[in-house]
Amino acid sequence: MATLQPSPLINATSTSLMGADASGLVNLTPAFSPLYQQIKGLILQSLQSGEWKPGEAIPSEMDLAARYRVSQGTVRKAIDELSAENLVVRRQGKGTFVATHAEQQVQYRFLKLQPDSGNVQSEGPAERTIIDCKRLRASAEVARALSLRSGDPVLQVRRVLAFSGVPTILEDLWLPGSPFKGLTAERLSGYHGPMYALFETEFGVRMVRADETIRAVNPDAEQARLLLVSITSPLLSVERVAYTYNDTPMELRRGLYRTDTHHYRNALS
Repeated sequence: MATLQPSPLINATSTSLMGADASGLVNLTPAFSPLYQQIKGLILQSLQSGEWKPGEAIPSEMDLAARYRVSQGTVRKAIDELSAENLVVRRQGKGTFVATHAEQQVQYRFLKLQPDSGNVQSEGPAERTIIDCKRLRASAEVARALSLRSGDPVLQVRRVLAFSGVPTILEDLWLPGSPFKGLTAERLSGYHGPMYALFETEFGVRMVRADETIRAVNPDAEQARLLLVSITSPLLSVERVAYTYNDTPMELRRGLYRTDTHHYRNALS
């Protein structure tokens, strides 16, 4: 079988601008990128543009190979990486689908707090209480985390997650105001799935990765009251910035985790 040649859109090497010399001419330095990585980038562009929505099937490997004029093996390797990053989900005999936070294997992707006995699935969904939901102007710190300007509108939410009736996580989160226009405490309280699934289905925002900073802290008086602990109780402080496609920050989340019945577990690879 003849080898399919890449389309003009896809090159064995890509070129990036590296700056200008003294004469003002731009220096071009080739940045080598494997072909499957270029295909992965094109698929990501389609995901980002909404060509394929969360939960929908993407075209078959054969169709994508024809679309991009590459071999099925190249497409398969690109999809392998997207699957490993939980951006798509393969279903035996059915095809490949855009991952959604409503999926059982994805909805706990960013929640690393595990019960000391059993697991997150056996523990069941958390009982959620929305303490506050308000619109305000971004502080310099919040604006920096969300790549906004100081004073831009943001939505701030405070909620408590309880397991078996015990308040275990206190979260404060900030969202950029424009993409989440119309989000209210009532909508948050009335939605019974994962919060990130709500962001997907109602606001078209999908969180695809996150960076976290973890430290040990003691709560202040208000935090201790909401978590039913003393102000001397050791808690985990987990600060997370979650990103949608193209590394666009869409959420700053600060959580305080009780660890008397739970522990933080992260798989490293």
